[in-house]
Amino acid sequence: MDNLEIIESASDPAVRRIIDVTKGSRSNIKTTLIEDPEPLVQCLKAGVEFAEIYGIETQPPPAELLDLCRERNIPVRLFATSVVNQVFKGERKPKTFGIARVPRPSRFSDLAKRSGDVVVLDGVKIVGNIGAITRSALALGASGIVLVDSDLTSVADRRLIRSSRGYVFSMPIVLATREEAISFIREEAIPMVVLDSNGEVPLKSLGDNPERLALLFGSEKGGASELFEEAASASISIPMVSSTESLNVSVSVGIVLHERTGPNFKAYGTDKR
Repeated sequence: MDNLEIIESASDPAVRRIIDVTKGSRSNIKTTLIEDPEPLVQCLKAGVEFAEIYGIETQPPPAELLDLCRERNIPVRLFATSVVNQVFKGERKPKTFGIARVPRPSRFSDLAKRSGDVVVLDGVKIVGNIGAITRSALALGASGIVLVDSDLTSVADRRLIRSSRGYVFSMPIVLATREEAISFIREEAIPMVVLDSNGEVPLKSLGDNPERLALLFGSEKGGASELFEEAASASISIPMVSSTESLNVSVSVGIVLHERTGPNFKAYGTDKR
């Protein structure tokens, strides 16, 4: 891949493919654009299949990415600067990007096969928060995430891929209704704990519980829905000074999961992920 072909014409099929993929009106997402070296590397390591990966003529992809592409026989080409400007009109122009085939959506059966806590996000809609939570959940040993009322139709959303730094395909993330999420949690006999400002269980005690838990977080403004609160077996709160009204939901998830690293890391060590 030392002498990479340069795409110098806007009539190249790759140009039309990228333009089609970046259209915001698509309902059935089969391919997606993944941008920047780190997300590309993480997606490749997670087993995501790529049709092609691109750099620009003034800045080829880094060596680690090129090596991974070589190992997986993924073609790599460079875009001429003038063509890049035509493709990404009016938006951020990435220096490295690729067209990937969207993996099949995660299912509850994928979560059932894994150990470790399940993070349930109820009404969390800010994609940046979901991306940050994905990274924290993966790093701190959670088994997966259930998204309820997130307004996302696919985890292959470009914004989510970018904000998660490409880790969105490294763990199961299930899009579900409240009823579906509660049904799964009950069928698997997983105790559900909800984060609440007036929680009854001390946060520090979570680390002593060896059980697999479903950790429920609602939106910052509305909190968890009544349906979830009724299904929860306990509530916890994060100690804060009285002048602070609330924490960002991604920060809250990180704090709670940190308390759960003992049982989650133990479960991760025995898991075949």
